[in-house]
Amino acid sequence: MTKLMVGSIGKLKQIGTSIKHYWSLIKSLQTFLLLITGIAGYISAKSTTFNWSNIFSLSGSLFLAISGSTILNMWFDRDIDAEMKRTCWRPLPSKQITPNKALATGILFSFAGVAWAFSLNKLFGLIVLGGLFFDVIVYTMWLKRTSVWSIIWGGISGGMPVLAGRALGLGYIDWVGILLAFAILFWIPTHMMTFTLRYQKDYDSVGIPIFPTKYGARTTQRIIAFSSVLSITSMAIATLGLGLTNGFLWLFTLLSVGLFGLSLGCLIYPSEKLNFRLFKFASIYMLGSMLIFTSLLLN
Repeated sequence: MTKLMVGSIGKLKQIGTSIKHYWSLIKSLQTFLLLITGIAGYISAKSTTFNWSNIFSLSGSLFLAISGSTILNMWFDRDIDAEMKRTCWRPLPSKQITPNKALATGILFSFAGVAWAFSLNKLFGLIVLGGLFFDVIVYTMWLKRTSVWSIIWGGISGGMPVLAGRALGLGYIDWVGILLAFAILFWIPTHMMTFTLRYQKDYDSVGIPIFPTKYGARTTQRIIAFSSVLSITSMAIATLGLGLTNGFLWLFTLLSVGLFGLSLGCLIYPSEKLNFRLFKFASIYMLGSMLIFTSLLLN
């Protein structure tokens, strides 16, 4: 009996460890932020066909598709991840998960997510498939190791969940959905370029082309700030078509003013310290904006 209990506890620990490793493999924080944008996009449409079943199916399909593309990215980049101090601890380079298992999981998640998306709505499925294609094929496999501008294509894939969610709610693509997607596209450089500034030696050591190496740190910091301004502008124009109530509109305005102030400071007095503050606040801004858009569910 004791041996049986010990064996059961050992198996449970192994299962828990495996879940922990796979959870790390999908970059859970990034995945859930993109998932929230998709849900916010759907709610923002104020669809007459809104129901919790659609929310569940949208969330499930996006979670699988985003997680699948992330796993495939990690699988493809396992060689350079092993050489970088920032990423050598990840499950694949640290050999906590085998490449074959990661590849199989990535393909399974991606296929299941896209298939589920198509079962909901053809347009929704096409946008989800487009996001996966841009992220895995165009960004990771084609451009990441050859061009500093690969980050733009990665940004396109990042904007697909919110566009897909709104398209599912409306049944078509509108100007608000496109602007919301652009807002996230312009937010991506704030996130990614900050990492390239902080870990420039890592990227240079594996030959990944990045803005700080090609154009210098000061120029990169100004690009980050300018990109944030474009993100604010796109988001602000999009809110005109969303019909936010006064309280939520003021909260959104407050977030926008805060991010704009930091962006302006980085444009005039670029510095690593100010840039990192901008990076932190930009994430709060994006999450806060999406949560504000979900307030439309209460109207």
